[in-house]
Amino acid sequence: MFNIVLVEPQIPQNTGAIGRLCVNLGATLHLIKPLGFDIDDTAVKRAGLDYWKDLDLRIWESFDEFLKAHEVDKRFHFATTKTDRLYFEEDFKKGDYILFGSETKGIDERVLLAHPNNLITIPMGGGGRSLNLAMSVGIVSYEALRRNYDGFDKITIPYSSKG
Repeated sequence: MFNIVLVEPQIPQNTGAIGRLCVNLGATLHLIKPLGFDIDDTAVKRAGLDYWKDLDLRIWESFDEFLKAHEVDKRFHFATTKTDRLYFEEDFKKGDYILFGSETKGIDERVLLAHPNNLITIPMGGGGRSLNLAMSVGIVSYEALRRNYDGFDKITIPYSSKG
């Protein structure tokens, strides 16, 4: 469906929750090192629950390695607080790459400056600086899904309505 890219994530619970979201979305999760935790960290697995084994996960040694393997074009969307371009005005397509920076640093400013037409943001009131990473990924990725939704290949109903 989509490619969710976390650049140097620092908090294992966020990454675990995003992994769970990616499984349910049918998205590939790309993690770019250095990570602020061990990928086998209990907190990652606990947040991802039993979904982690079903995750389409790609791990990259560096942001440079990732960028060498993927030509940045209009299919790349860099989430940042350093733009006024709203995510819900973006034209998302299946297969797009939606990138999110680390919880502490965001995406490298040099990358943002090199790709000003690819920047998106989530509007926020003046009371805070940013949203939680997992929440931000959920907001943007499900808007991308809404724009492209034509059903999922496999629908499962986890709970019985009998009761």
